[in-house]
Amino acid sequence: MLDTTSTKFSHIREQDTQFEGGGLRDFFLYRDLGVRDATNGKVVAHLVKANPDLPPEKGTGWHRHVADFQIVIMTKGWAKFMYEDQVTLVKAGDCVHQRPGVRHYLFDYSPDMEYLEIVGPADFGTVDVEPVCDVPDPTPWN
Repeated sequence: MLDTTSTKFSHIREQDTQFEGGGLRDFFLYRDLGVRDATNGKVVAHLVKANPDLPPEKGTGWHRHVADFQIVIMTKGWAKFMYEDQVTLVKAGDCVHQRPGVRHYLFDYSPDMEYLEIVGPADFGTVDVEPVCDVPDPTPWN
């Protein structure tokens, strides 16, 4: 019988996984960090970075996640989010805890943006929501 209550040791080295498309957003690239398998689906952790071939045009759109826990730790560059009706600039070194159900919109980011995202459960849902307010235009990458 499969033990789904315990977790396993996991060590993913930089060369073990690559950034790939096919994640939640096509304008981002994702690098799996092996946490989903190690926790039997309790938590997912991945690095997310800007796809250099797809600069921001409309961003993520207004949405919320069906999750118990989510943090974003910006490791490079910056991103601008709307959290409810507040513009929030998240820069390298910043950490954001997104409370369950918070309506948000990532609308702008730097070409070198990269962040660590940790979410529980691993198979969290994303739900589009009605706009909360107007969103500023993204900064052109030129």
